[in-house]
Parts: sequence; structure tokens; C-alpha cells
Amino acid sequence: MGEVSIRAMTEADADDVLRIYQAGLDTGQASFEIDAPSWEKFNTGRLPGHRHVAELDGRVVGWVAVSAVSPRPVYAGVVEHSVYVDPGVRGKGVGVALLRALFVSTEAAGIWTIQSGVFPENTASLRLHERTGFRVIGTRERVGRHGDHGWRDVLLLERRSRVAGI
Repeated sequence: MGEVSIRAMTEADADDVLRIYQAGLDTGQASFEIDAPSWEKFNTGRLPGHRHVAELDGRVVGWVAVSAVSPRPVYAGVVEHSVYVDPGVRGKGVGVALLRALFVSTEAAGIWTIQSGVFPENTASLRLHERTGFRVIGTRERVGRHGDHGWRDVLLLERRSRVAGI
């Protein structure tokens, strides 16, 4: 297996990004969503400049992207992220590489907080986020219904920049 490389996500990556997204959704542990959106909806909802893909042996094996949490100027430095890794390469450092690239792009843009919601049962995601400097700041109990899973809690995670927003 080769080395993971990170680059900016482009429209040419749409099929791979949405395939990886759907694989994560199919686990029932990644999101309240059941189906990956269209590329148009995905593209519209994510901030440019903070969308990256991971390549391994010439193929896209993961992605990370952020969305604004609010249109209010006071929250301009706060984003919510998603990170998804192809099931065949989980545990090989792809998620860490993607998040490190995200930290570089967001801090360069003055973003001081990256947050995310993770199901408590998604222990792999929780370990990844802890390894990369995120902390659990609270639990949103029974925040939403998730198909056959019923009511689900969501842990709210955040990573505060030591560079931006100081």
C-alpha cells in the first residue's frame, strides 16, 4: 500500500465522494441522513477552500469538508465538518491526514473552531477525533430519530485553533 496524499476536492471527485459518503451512511453510525445528497446539494452546502480528498494508490479513499454553522458574522470562524473514509482503508491514517489538511486550510482562513456531532456508538470516529485534538463538549440527548435505530444521542465535539482567533 502506498502513501496517502491529500489534495483539493474537485467536481471530478463527485462520484467517489458520494460513494464513500453513502458507504458511511449505510453503517447507520455516521449520520442521521440515510442517502447521500446529489453532487449539486453537496457542493452548495460546503465551503470552498476547505474540501479535501485523500488518494491512495491513485484512487480517492476519503474526504473532509466543512459547512458554516451560521450566517451571522460573529460565527464566521466556526464551522462544522464531516470526514468519511472508504471502508477498505479505515485504520490506515487516512482520516488523520484529512483532518490535518483541514486544520491547515481553516486556520489559514482565520477559522478558530471546528465542530461536529458524532453518535456515541461510533467509537472509531471518536478515537480519530480525540487523536487529532477534538474534545467532547456535551451530549445532545435524544436529539433526533434515526430510522430503525430510534432516538439517538449525539456527542458534540470541537477543536479550537491555537493559531486563529486568538
